[in-house]
Amino acid sequence: MQPNKTGKLIYELRTQKGLTQKQLAEQLNVSDRTISKWERGIGYPDISLVLAVSELLEVDISSLLVGELPENDFIGGNMKKSKFFVCDNCGHITFCTGNSEVSCCGRKLEVRVAQKATPEEKLSVEPIEHQWFVHSDHPMEKTHYISFVALLTGEKAEIIKQYPEWDLQVRLPKQRGMLVWYCTKDGLFYQYI
Repeated sequence: MQPNKTGKLIYELRTQKGLTQKQLAEQLNVSDRTISKWERGIGYPDISLVLAVSELLEVDISSLLVGELPENDFIGGNMKKSKFFVCDNCGHITFCTGNSEVSCCGRKLEVRVAQKATPEEKLSVEPIEHQWFVHSDHPMEKTHYISFVALLTGEKAEIIKQYPEWDLQVRLPKQRGMLVWYCTKDGLFYQYI
């Protein structure tokens, strides 16, 4: 931790939000001199204030303490390059088109890396009128089920949430793209359709 870097980041985020030192100080119940000391790199926010500072300035705690925001390269918004995050605790799904830090249930989530499905693992895909009918013989049990199916094209993503003990039967627009699904036991898979 470097106080100068953290102070500079606090200054940049405070001014971006249009707050004066006095306004930020009032929201944190500290003096404006305290804010000035942080911004000049003379000290850090007290541990009891770090969460409040991060929330007010809308920055995660680790970036605040390190004193810099991570760079994020723009990948052109190609939905086929989306990154998926799944919370093992509650099953929530998050996806992003760029680099992100995602947390759920108080834990940082890691990007799930999709494996190319083998012929035995592939979902069945049949054309019906102007749609794909996607289905599987997956057991779909309470602790072992496919939690979502997504069709990713260059510019669109359609995600359909699935639930345990339901038959896996999904209709998707008949477009060429990448079919992605997540099995709670075996992980993230993809196949092209």
